[in-house]
Amino acid sequence: MGTLRCFLVGFVGGLVLAILVQAQDQSGFISIDCGATEDVTYTESTTGINYTSDANLINTGVSKSIETDLKQRYQRQMWTVRSFPEGKRNCYKINITRGSKYLIRVSFLYGNYDDLDKTPEFDIHLGANLWGTVSINNGSNEVDKEIIHVPSLDYLQLCLVDTGHGTPFISVIELRTLPNNLYVTESGSLEFFERWDIGSNRGYRYKNDVYDRFWRYGNINNWTELNVSISADALDQNVYKPPAIVMSTAATPSNVSAPLVIRWKPADPTEQFYVYLHFMEIQELATNETREFNILENGKLRFSKFSPRNLLVNTLYSSSPSSGKEIIYSLEKTENSTLPPIINALEIYSVIDFPQSDTFKGDDDAITTIKSVYGVTRNWQGDPCAPVDYLWDGLNCSYSKNESPRITTLNLSSSGLSGKIDPSISNLSMLEKLDLSNNSLNGEIPEVLSQLQHLKILNLKNNNLSGLIPSALVEKSKGGSLSLSVDQNLCESIQCNEQDKEGGKKKSNVTPIVASVSGVVILLVVVTAILWTLKRRKMKALIVEKDQSQISPQNTEQDDLLLPFRKQIYSYSDILKITNNFNTTLGRGGFGTVYLGHIDDTPVAVKILSSLSARGFQQFQAEVKLLMRVHHKNLTSLVGYCNEESTKGLIYEYMANGNLQEHLSGNHSKAKLFTWEERLRLAVDAALGLDYLQNGCKPPIIHRDIKSTNILLNEHFQAKLADFGLSKIIPTDGGTHVSTVVAGTPGYLDPEYFITHRLTDKSDVYSFGVVLLEIITNQAVVMRDGEESIHISDWVRSLVVKGDIEAIVDSRLEGDYDTNSVWKAVEVATACVSPNMNKRPITSVIVIELKESLSMEVARTKDRSKYSTDSGVTLNLNTEFIPHAR
Repeated sequence: MGTLRCFLVGFVGGLVLAILVQAQDQSGFISIDCGATEDVTYTESTTGINYTSDANLINTGVSKSIETDLKQRYQRQMWTVRSFPEGKRNCYKINITRGSKYLIRVSFLYGNYDDLDKTPEFDIHLGANLWGTVSINNGSNEVDKEIIHVPSLDYLQLCLVDTGHGTPFISVIELRTLPNNLYVTESGSLEFFERWDIGSNRGYRYKNDVYDRFWRYGNINNWTELNVSISADALDQNVYKPPAIVMSTAATPSNVSAPLVIRWKPADPTEQFYVYLHFMEIQELATNETREFNILENGKLRFSKFSPRNLLVNTLYSSSPSSGKEIIYSLEKTENSTLPPIINALEIYSVIDFPQSDTFKGDDDAITTIKSVYGVTRNWQGDPCAPVDYLWDGLNCSYSKNESPRITTLNLSSSGLSGKIDPSISNLSMLEKLDLSNNSLNGEIPEVLSQLQHLKILNLKNNNLSGLIPSALVEKSKGGSLSLSVDQNLCESIQCNEQDKEGGKKKSNVTPIVASVSGVVILLVVVTAILWTLKRRKMKALIVEKDQSQISPQNTEQDDLLLPFRKQIYSYSDILKITNNFNTTLGRGGFGTVYLGHIDDTPVAVKILSSLSARGFQQFQAEVKLLMRVHHKNLTSLVGYCNEESTKGLIYEYMANGNLQEHLSGNHSKAKLFTWEERLRLAVDAALGLDYLQNGCKPPIIHRDIKSTNILLNEHFQAKLADFGLSKIIPTDGGTHVSTVVAGTPGYLDPEYFITHRLTDKSDVYSFGVVLLEIITNQAVVMRDGEESIHISDWVRSLVVKGDIEAIVDSRLEGDYDTNSVWKAVEVATACVSPNMNKRPITSVIVIELKESLSMEVARTKDRSKYSTDSGVTLNLNTEFIPHAR
């Protein structure tokens, strides 16, 4: 964590005063009572906050009221809810000021509004990104979610998503404008974790807090409570403005010599936190009394010799985030101090990352206009393109890592559209396909459609359109860059609109543009195909004739793609000789059988394709092509292959010690119990192989089947990745993924890839994370607990929360490892298997982190007396403050 910063200033002239006035008159507040009667506006009697109905912000959902008895316990804004029994995603669109910082809070009170007495669970999205899951455990208790966020657009889309666990609903939406110099971080947005008024026994919000933050009471055992009466007007506040009523109470340790400790254990050790500590001296100190203390974070000094000032608010905060399996803030009295540490209030926020960009604003505005003009009845709510699972029906979008999604397809065929073609469609500037067929559109085709430079398909058939087709569209169609489908009554040129001078009728010699252009295109395609086929056959005949001595006469036409690698082809008779007539079997798999062989006394492994392998030839072909061009010490080497009609085989270097899974499970004939250091070396080897595929190969390669049985060990127990039959190449044209049929091994398969079919380099990272968890734990990838199956990642996370490293590590190691080394490896593994692929580390970082873990263990084994197996800092903590996990 970086240097702690301290603000000791009070009001900063007129600017701060203006901010205070703005907050007090609620001009920076948006307060929405969800489910309230349309057009209702009222002032809540307790807080004085003005609330309005949500009726004008959403056109879906139904209004319901909570049980009457609960209305006595809660303020008026909590009495109604808006429930969403229909639709997968229902969204509010709220106008805000782009670039401003907001405290956004949503509240939920079930209150048995539906008389089902069944509490739901559902997701909430902020724009294109998942904010979190709303879990209602007690229908009589309020649930709040709060975030500090800077929207990038001039509106905010707040969406409730049905996940199949009950009907989504919402009670209140509140937005509070904050000064942009508050809660500044180097990370993403900040999600509320805890906010405590220490020493108090009440909770406070607006009007006590000008920013309407919720302060909960914190009454802790073994602490001495202090309090003083302070007038809000008399208190000189800093820019964070903790309320006077909150700062008027404080606590010190009952034992004056003990440290004052704040600690919590994150559910995820990689989760990042920002901490804000608020201090104010509320005791009159005698001339011979001093209060001075140091502030440490996880044993490291972060702020030294700090003394709170009398009736002046001091806010200390971290300029960079903290993380770890446990986070401990310790306030320790200095030698010169006569009084113990003191603290009045604190705030803790976790970093929440929103990696998915919202759809490009111009596209969003255009599609929203189209929806309004035509009254589209589809469930078009929220961001049009993201998340991908909730892509608007009839749209396709392009996705780039560093840019906003763009709409590339608009299909409104058979959607009951009427009127003219609206020019707002031309604002979808990246549109490639536009289908408005089978509607009741009338008038002319607007010239502005010609401005769509990327348009490749335009279908306007079966409408009531008339007049001329814009000449630019005609030229594109004739040039072959646009597939144009229109009705025959439309005109290609102005002549076809001329009236017959005598009869007043249109000339009848109009040729539909689609038919003429399509005929030319089809003819060109047929001719090209014939010429290409003849040329291909001629080239193949020449190649076969030239290389007959090297290629088996039994090769077939389907094997053309392997011809460039003829120098390493072996015949079937060669294979028989190499394997001594398939004398020794090394193993069997879905591809076929693997035999031991020898070439010039060098052992090799020969894998022969089984005739029962459904996709064997494709995998065989893919593996040959890939291994012919990649070479790395941590990838198995291909010696050669056999490519005859009756026999397809691959010849690899021989890996004498089998695969990693055999040793972990003890199923190898010479199974080895790896030490912790040896396990880390194997993990580093595998990570280096994976990093080479993703960063050393151009274009990058995705393995698609990383698992412990595909990590082979040579005679020196060096690990190498194997089996590249499912591998895919990432496109070099700026893409970051390929869309493909899902392939891989259950348990190791990236769940996001499984759902979206979008294969990325992070898919292999997930699989590697599962392997790393196997190395650490020696547990099955999928475990059985009665009738339920538990994935190894879920099992490890449940123990990480408890901080129980001994229960995670393979018990056969008997504690012979450096604890910090193991924790680092566990953190790497759990990051790799994050459900959100954007939170998974890249392979180069994985290599660095694992090497660091290895260096810790190597240092321990060099001098066991110097490096303890438990090198963590242990503090003698007499007082603990443990915020509740949210």
